[in-house]
Amino acid sequence: MAKVILITGASSGIGKACAEFLAQKGHKVYGTSRKDSGPAQGYEMLKLDVTDPASVQKAVSTVISREGKIDVLLNNAGLGLGGAIENFSEEEMHKEMEVVFFGMVRMIKAVLPHMRKEKQGTIINVSSIMGFIALPFQGFYSASKFALEGMSESLRLELKSTGIKVALICPGDFKTGFTASRQIINAEKTENPYSSQFKTYMAIVEKDENGGSNPIIIAKTVNKIINSSNPSFHYLVGRIDQRFAVYLKRFIPEKWFSGIIAGTYKIK
Repeated sequence: MAKVILITGASSGIGKACAEFLAQKGHKVYGTSRKDSGPAQGYEMLKLDVTDPASVQKAVSTVISREGKIDVLLNNAGLGLGGAIENFSEEEMHKEMEVVFFGMVRMIKAVLPHMRKEKQGTIINVSSIMGFIALPFQGFYSASKFALEGMSESLRLELKSTGIKVALICPGDFKTGFTASRQIINAEKTENPYSSQFKTYMAIVEKDENGGSNPIIIAKTVNKIINSSNPSFHYLVGRIDQRFAVYLKRFIPEKWFSGIIAGTYKIK
């Protein structure tokens, strides 16, 4: 059965792959982007800035006025800011959380009244393996994903009696435009006590991301979720070693696991 699907961050990467795949499956897909992204293949694009409440309401109202409902929200818009926690400015700290966490909350709050009216709906939040495993030099990105995990767990329980489902997709490394679009905070553009470690870390991360999985895997997972009458809460997707690391963290001493992460990213 065809669904009306709203996807944030659909101009590239995971969002675009999901929009194209779900449209091919016969769903009515509305993608969104903060900037004008031009024509899309098989779906419509709307302008939406998840940090702007008025923009969020306008996009949701547009879909409701055209379709009468929103069956699925795929909360995907993201932002990557790289740098040492000590070096983040107040503005940079808030920017990361505004897009990745509060932006998703705004979208959820905007669609819920319409889903509740229909007594059904699915909210899929794109989290990350970094919502389980915090990595150095992406502290606020990890924090935003840890926050998303907690909020989504509460939301799932709050909506238990409504017919509205909540699921989290937690990707590892995927080959998308996220690597190229990652922003380096201002303080890391000049020499500082973290510079050497930061450069080493980023080289490893970018190599892993550029060799990452195809985002079509995530698109197929989204399709599986929306077609399930009783979806799971967590969907770990990506390389098997990264998925295994999530489970490993639960069962070995913290000191050992921290040592594995430090060794992987050459943190001295």
